[in-house]
Amino acid sequence: DPDNFSTLVDALIAADLVATLSDETATFTVFAPTNSAFDKIEQATLDAVLADTTVLTNLLLTHVVAGSALSSLDAYAANGKMISTASGTDISVNIDAESGMLKIGSATVSITNINTSNGTIHVIDDVILE
Repeated sequence: DPDNFSTLVDALIAADLVATLSDETATFTVFAPTNSAFDKIEQATLDAVLADTTVLTNLLLTHVVAGSALSSLDAYAANGKMISTASGTDISVNIDAESGMLKIGSATVSITNINTSNGTIHVIDDVILE
């Protein structure tokens, strides 16, 4: 449901990243936080991040792996490793021992492999703040 990602879309627009991530000549994997993931952030903190384009851009690019379409199989194969994001931040990839769910940083992947014209989207339940 696209409405479940309205905060992410608003943030991408505010950071002027829509054209970048829509580039058909590039390939990306996006870890997309839901609205409820953004709701976990204290409102004053979220407002401050949304108002600071540099901080917002870095935060959003931490949710993007450029140059590869990382399928869930690739991500599961990266268990225990770090992956580099478009922000230059390295985040951990792990499989939760209890649930068997894929974790990117502290976020759990709830829906995998939504294919797009230029990559893959995985839905996550937390905003990656690492």
